[in-house]
Amino acid sequence: MFESIKKIFQKEEEKEEVVEVEAVRETETVPLSPQQVEEIITHQAMKYDVQQLIAASGQSVGKKRELNEDSLSVITATLSGNAGNIPFGLYIVADGMGGHQYGEVASDTAMRTFNGYIMRKFYPYLFDLPTTPLDESLQDIMLEGVMLAQEAIQRDAPGSGTTLTAALVLGERVTVAHVGDSRAYSIYPDGRFDLISRDHSLVGRLEELGQITAEEAAVHPQKNVLYRALGQGEVLEPDVFTTSFPKKGMLMLCSDGLWGVLSDRKMHRTIKDTDTLEHACQKLVNAANAAGGPDNISVVLIKLIQ
Repeated sequence: MFESIKKIFQKEEEKEEVVEVEAVRETETVPLSPQQVEEIITHQAMKYDVQQLIAASGQSVGKKRELNEDSLSVITATLSGNAGNIPFGLYIVADGMGGHQYGEVASDTAMRTFNGYIMRKFYPYLFDLPTTPLDESLQDIMLEGVMLAQEAIQRDAPGSGTTLTAALVLGERVTVAHVGDSRAYSIYPDGRFDLISRDHSLVGRLEELGQITAEEAAVHPQKNVLYRALGQGEVLEPDVFTTSFPKKGMLMLCSDGLWGVLSDRKMHRTIKDTDTLEHACQKLVNAANAAGGPDNISVVLIKLIQ
C-alpha cells in the first residue's frame, strides 16, 4: 500500500517541476556538547513520529439568511506503520450562489460529485485493493473532479451555480482546485496569513488590475458578482495548483460569509488565541455572526502535526 502511494508521488515529481532551495552549511569536525547530543537525539526521535492530519469545521446559516446554501466536507485519514506514514485528507467548501434557483442543490451536488470521484481514485491505494495504475497527475485528477461536478450541476440543477474550493493533502503536499470566491489560506506560526486562492469575482479582478484598492473592494456594491462559477457557462477554467503544506502551520478554507466580514488580522488573531481547531472554527463563526452574519458561514481548518 505504501509503495503504491509512493508511486503516486514519483509520478507527480515527473510531471511537476518542484524547486527547492536549501541552505548549504559547511561541515566541521568538532566534539559535540551534551546539549547538542540531546538536540540530535530529540530531533531524530521527532523525525520518526507519526505525521498526523487533524481538521475541524464550523458552519452557520448566518443572521440574515433563512436557508443554508453552503456545503462543506472534511475527510481525514492517517495510515501509519512500520512501512511508513501517509497523511491523507480531502477538504471542500462550496457556496451555492444566492439568488439562483437551487443554490443549495448546486453546492451539495458539487461537493458530493467531487468527493466521489477523488475517493474512487484513491480508495484502492489507501487500502491496497486491486486497481489500475494512475496515469494522471494529482492536478489532472482534481481538474477532472471539477469538470464532473460542473456536468452534474448542469444536469441536476440547471440554472444554479456554486463556488468550489477543494484541497487534497497527500503527505506534505497540497493540491488545490478552485472556482469562485470561496478562499484557501496558508497560515504560518510567524504571523503570515497568506491567501493562496484567487477570487473569480468582478471586484477581485478590478483589484488585481489595480483599478480599485482592497479597501474599496471590501465595500464595492458588486463585490458578490462572480465571473466564474460551477454550473455557469459552457466553458469552465478552474484554478488548479500544488503547493507545500505550511511548515508548522495550517490551511484554512472558508466561504465569503467569513472572509467577507472579518479582516485577515481578525481571523488570524482568533485562530492564534484559541487552543484547538474545533474551538477556533466555532469562534470564527461566532465572530462573523457578531459582525452581522449577512451570509452563510463555512470554515475548515487543517493542521499537519510533524
